[in-house]
Amino acid sequence: MKIILTQEVSGLGSPGDIVEVRDGYGRNYLLPQGFAIAWSKGAEKQVTVIKRARAAREIRDLGHANEVKGQLEGLKVSLRARAGDAGRLFGSVTPAEIVDAVRAAGGPSLDRRRLELPGHIKSIGNYAVRVKLHPEVTARFDLNVVPSK
Repeated sequence: MKIILTQEVSGLGSPGDIVEVRDGYGRNYLLPQGFAIAWSKGAEKQVTVIKRARAAREIRDLGHANEVKGQLEGLKVSLRARAGDAGRLFGSVTPAEIVDAVRAAGGPSLDRRRLELPGHIKSIGNYAVRVKLHPEVTARFDLNVVPSK
């Protein structure tokens, strides 16, 4: 089955890529989850729109990725979240909240889909968060989750 990816799928490709997958994988997982659209000649024209949107969000090149990595690794990111007496959060910390906290700490604007969290963040404490900026560059910064008052 030929499909066009609309989101990044690890091990398969990035948005706008036309890939060949097994029928069941495409029909039962990728298409219903919105990770891909079925391939057709008309849909192939949408690839240019998807790639143009990705280029606007994308880190320009390897040098720019290293520059952003330097900015991120020097940041002290703190995030306030509602927590109970034992330090457990009411809910969990989402990637969108982390991106907002990075921006509030004076860091660059990031794509939330590029964050690699160390599992679900459900309690206060320090966490190491990784960001895949470029296929060759991965930045790491510390996130301090503190209880809100």
